[in-house]
Amino acid sequence: MSRDLTASATPSDPEQTDVRAALLGGKTFRSLSEQKLSPREEKFERARQTLGFFLAPAAALIFALLPTGMDRTQQLLAAVLLGVIILWICEPVPIPVGGLIGVVAVVLLGVAPANEVLRPFGSTTIFTFIGAFILAAAMLKHGIAQRLAFAVLSIPGVAKSTYRVIIAFGVITCLLSAFVSNTATVAMLMPTALGILAVIAQLMQDRGVVKADFDPLRLRVGAALMLMLAYGASVGGLLTPVGSPPNLIGRGLIEEATGAKIDFVQWTATAAPICAGMFAVLALIMFLLNKPEIRRIEGVDEFIQEQKARQGKMSRAEINTLIAFGLTVTLWLLPAFASLTAGTDSAIYAFLDDRLDEGIVAVIGASLLFILPTNWKERRATLTWSDAAKIDWGTIILFGTGIIFGALLSATGLAETIGKAAADNLGITNIVAITAFSALLAILISETTSNTASAAVVVPIVIPLCVAMGVDPFVPALAATFAASFGFMLPVSTPQNAIVYGSGAVPITRMVRTGFGFDILGAILIISILPIMVGITGIGR
Repeated sequence: MSRDLTASATPSDPEQTDVRAALLGGKTFRSLSEQKLSPREEKFERARQTLGFFLAPAAALIFALLPTGMDRTQQLLAAVLLGVIILWICEPVPIPVGGLIGVVAVVLLGVAPANEVLRPFGSTTIFTFIGAFILAAAMLKHGIAQRLAFAVLSIPGVAKSTYRVIIAFGVITCLLSAFVSNTATVAMLMPTALGILAVIAQLMQDRGVVKADFDPLRLRVGAALMLMLAYGASVGGLLTPVGSPPNLIGRGLIEEATGAKIDFVQWTATAAPICAGMFAVLALIMFLLNKPEIRRIEGVDEFIQEQKARQGKMSRAEINTLIAFGLTVTLWLLPAFASLTAGTDSAIYAFLDDRLDEGIVAVIGASLLFILPTNWKERRATLTWSDAAKIDWGTIILFGTGIIFGALLSATGLAETIGKAAADNLGITNIVAITAFSALLAILISETTSNTASAAVVVPIVIPLCVAMGVDPFVPALAATFAASFGFMLPVSTPQNAIVYGSGAVPITRMVRTGFGFDILGAILIISILPIMVGITGIGR
């Protein structure tokens, strides 16, 4: 049973400093690179990386020398791809570097000339990545996420209940992650969440709900709050094409293989019911498995108002960031609105669709951040290049290498060979079965390696499998793309999982138990809802 708790204490009371210091003193929140693993985890990671160092080249060499009867070019490409997949899973080197090693090997082995291999790095999606990441960097630097969080938490009644606070954080992370990196969203909101957890923990101690020597990082309410941050970001990341790297990678591979064009509005309309269903399932599982120790609270309102007061009015930099962000989203949506109002045969739609490429629009928005001034006299802009240089260039490189291998699979005929072999041996005979296979395979791989690598690995396998069966690959490949953002069970599955695990508030057993249920129910939602929504929205047609 949850217990009601009321208190008149505010976060500024002197007696609260001990618990708050335990949560906010900088010893519990650690960035991904600063996290400390347990001895058992360190041993496992070392073994995994060591295995990758030797297994990747050995597997590639052995496969290249096997008398498979395959076309020689196809066999060499398959050998390199096998080695790259092992590098991605075992991570003896950073995942983007593993992809670059594969690209180098492909050229050195003569699978294709360098200019042909490297052509996908000029893809429009590369520029969408760059622009979106720069916009996210500005939002992170200028505190847009915290301002949004405090605005939502200030809604009357929200801060009176632990359940509402947790749901509110889920809504905030979903909304932000639709446009900003999942990892950046969680990193931006983590200090706010820990501050609220500190207040709740102190109130529980004051009212005798917990013992005086309790560990505030071992409360169920804390685990629920942290997991809602991580999982909410993954759910929201599905909503738009730019919401997470797997979306852009999967979309690029699908467009490259099928010739279909997936626009911003169609993607969002297709994903919205899935995201809504997943959020409802997330809330249900979260409160069943991590039921907060208390329900009603007081004191969080004062903390929120205190933080809002510290923020003060919106700064010029915040306003500029919102202008750049708003213009970018508006231009992304404009061609779709033109098609709805004037029709796809109209001159205005043709003009906008031709000019407002998503990558170009993202670059426009990002460029504005270096133009809009925060101090004209000093010629100081909203963002500096040193800020932009910190964006996730690794993901951009990984996307380029993923598209390269996707294109080479098609060009060499290896995709068709893989598809026919899989169709003959797997016994998959219809689109429902292959959609389920695609989603489950993507989830399985994303549990053991990054969700970005999962999309880069699974989608190129699914497409030729569908072609060999004579099935339209669009739905299964899109299912694999969506499912690649799953992987909720382990800290290694996604960066946001690792960040909340690093807070110290989420025991590994809770993450595994909660994530397993969400993986299963989420896969069912994708398999059942996605084909229906593709038919309704006409995405890719």
